[in-house]
Amino acid sequence: MYRILFLILTITFFSCNDGKKTEKQPLEHLETEEPKENPIEEPLRLSLDQANNLATLPLACLQVEYPNKLGQTLGGKENIGEPHELHPTFYGCFDWHSSVHGHWSLVKLLKKFPNLEKREEAKTKLLQNISKENIAIEIQYFEGKHNKSYERTYGWAWLLKLAEELHTWDDPLARELEENLQPLTDIIVQRYIDFLPKLKYPIRVGEHTNTAFGLSFAWDYANTVKDQKLKGLIETRAKEFYDNDKDCPIGWEPSGYDFLSPCFEEIDLMRRVLNKEHFDVWISDFMPQLKTKNFSIDVGEVSDRTDGKLVHLDGLNFSRAWVLYGLANQYEDYAHLFSIANTHVTYSLPNLVGDSYEGGHWLGSFAIYALDINF
Repeated sequence: MYRILFLILTITFFSCNDGKKTEKQPLEHLETEEPKENPIEEPLRLSLDQANNLATLPLACLQVEYPNKLGQTLGGKENIGEPHELHPTFYGCFDWHSSVHGHWSLVKLLKKFPNLEKREEAKTKLLQNISKENIAIEIQYFEGKHNKSYERTYGWAWLLKLAEELHTWDDPLARELEENLQPLTDIIVQRYIDFLPKLKYPIRVGEHTNTAFGLSFAWDYANTVKDQKLKGLIETRAKEFYDNDKDCPIGWEPSGYDFLSPCFEEIDLMRRVLNKEHFDVWISDFMPQLKTKNFSIDVGEVSDRTDGKLVHLDGLNFSRAWVLYGLANQYEDYAHLFSIANTHVTYSLPNLVGDSYEGGHWLGSFAIYALDINF
């Protein structure tokens, strides 16, 4: 009985499948498709038209006092004053550090584009703001008892970037401005030298206090003016802070308010202070995926450019781009990163001119610096 039942079931099974046979799929269709390699693209470069547009951003805010975020610590009512009284040089563009890199933007554009449309207006405003008398008052503020850490280290970094740009600009205007700025530059250099030995741990955030960013710009200044004391201190601290770092969690980025990438800013610093052999070993532990030709990372998406914090992500796109451009320009093994940097720039660049003041007062500097690497 059981043999008969088994025979009936077997015949039924094969009968049902005779009409449902499908061709066997080739093995390659069952395998995961390999990601495509990034194309080797030319890095984006700033055109004169774009420079003219971007110059309108700092020109529109360097001498605009309000709205203003002072960020000061008051020791008493005698410390209260109008922004232009407290900071007669860097009072515009909403806050001190944005004003500093707004001045840097104009110097950079004047230096790189002799035919800039608003060249004379830019020169006039630079001379009005960066005067000996105004810088003397800025110094008084920094020497105040309650402001020893003012703008540490983001504003410090941009002040040294401005000083470096003036130092490398072969123009009589630059010599006058550099001389006027020099006493404040000297104070900022000394602030770095005093502070860095006391910093026990690096600050790994995506906003102003990021240590790697602050050290990168300071290194550039020290390297340019041949300040071996500052340069040596930065190299020592960078290695102590970051040399043993491994597996940076780039997948955790970005945070909602980031305008700097903690992972990428660290790379930007270490490519400066390490020689090629040392850097190759370090990056293989820290972020080996950058070496692969199919590396990719999505742009930071901005949902509301009228929100002063959410628009930070446009800044993140520019700062990521300057790290990728810098790495690809320094080492040809990373040329595949040009396309990713280009994508980040082209997402955010069209939104700057004519945008809300929340982004317009500072983002132009980030765009200029990102593209300046390719000049």
